[in-house]
Amino acid sequence: MKTGVVGYGVAAQYMHLPFIVTNPKFQLQTILQRKGEEAKEKYPLVKIVRNLDEMLSDDSLELVVITTPNDSHFDYAWRALEAGKHVVLEKPFTITSDDAIKLITQAEKKNRVLSVYQNRRYVSDFLTIRQLLKENLLGEIVEFEAHYDRYRPEQRPNAWREENTPGSGILYDLGAHLIDQAFCLFGLPQFVTADIRIQRPHARTTDYFELWLDYDFTKIILKSGMLVREPGPRYAIHGRLGSFIKYGEDPQEALLRKGFLPTAADWGQEADSIYGELHTEINGKIVHEKYPSLAGNYGGFYNDLYNTIVKKESLKIKPEHGFNTIRLIELATESSQKKCRIPCSDLMKVPYP
Repeated sequence: MKTGVVGYGVAAQYMHLPFIVTNPKFQLQTILQRKGEEAKEKYPLVKIVRNLDEMLSDDSLELVVITTPNDSHFDYAWRALEAGKHVVLEKPFTITSDDAIKLITQAEKKNRVLSVYQNRRYVSDFLTIRQLLKENLLGEIVEFEAHYDRYRPEQRPNAWREENTPGSGILYDLGAHLIDQAFCLFGLPQFVTADIRIQRPHARTTDYFELWLDYDFTKIILKSGMLVREPGPRYAIHGRLGSFIKYGEDPQEALLRKGFLPTAADWGQEADSIYGELHTEINGKIVHEKYPSLAGNYGGFYNDLYNTIVKKESLKIKPEHGFNTIRLIELATESSQKKCRIPCSDLMKVPYP
């Protein structure tokens, strides 16, 4: 599948290109890098273009992967769909739910596949938790708490995610991952209650959030902050039978940033030192032990996408999923401003894998 990648920042270099160039089902044909020669130096056999029109003028190009800042997503995706290309958008999809609806309608009109790159469905901890819940090892879940914390007391220079612009801040950035995971594991909530803040003195946009998603009996807590020097568990799950506590980070991003390609047989496998702790009751016996983690692989996204476009299999990450994430962010923002819980009745009721 002849593929073009729009942008050559962190997302392109570490989250997309390594999985495109190592997958024989794809051919990296074009990279859009507006300035600089880094892409040409890294990929000398790939055509480098300076604007989207030049990329879209290639009739042989089938797939366009958009990794640019959030405020360009709608325009670039619309133009790519108009040109008859399949499109992948970096999360969180669009800035507004209205724009998400417009892109969904455009993709349907053009009969093109439109998806959103939710790579955190393909990480070790999420895959492991999904299996654990499927096996019902904790019983009915009463509380699920997920964190995506960092310690970054100073603003990163030239970081658009930290500017006061539409689509910036960690709710759009890290929150999009946590929200999508919660929807995959538990479906759509009835209400959201949110506390969204700016905690660092220099910060220009959201750098902390806490979301409570109400599923009637089950309570979901999603949290992220930029002033967490000593992180606690990434996941704490409690059910009628037991608990699962998980520390540590899926290893893929750290390896990719060091220049490793996802070709090793043990790619995405966590060290057993950070396996989650399972404390529960199975067949009347108390079990308190490490629960082995499944291996993650962001590349699963591209295999699933190929199977949808070429083999006509059902799309795993639907554009409606992107809409739901953005709409939840909007509802959470309203909740924080009004200091009340907000119903989630207008989320799209589409299946999650």
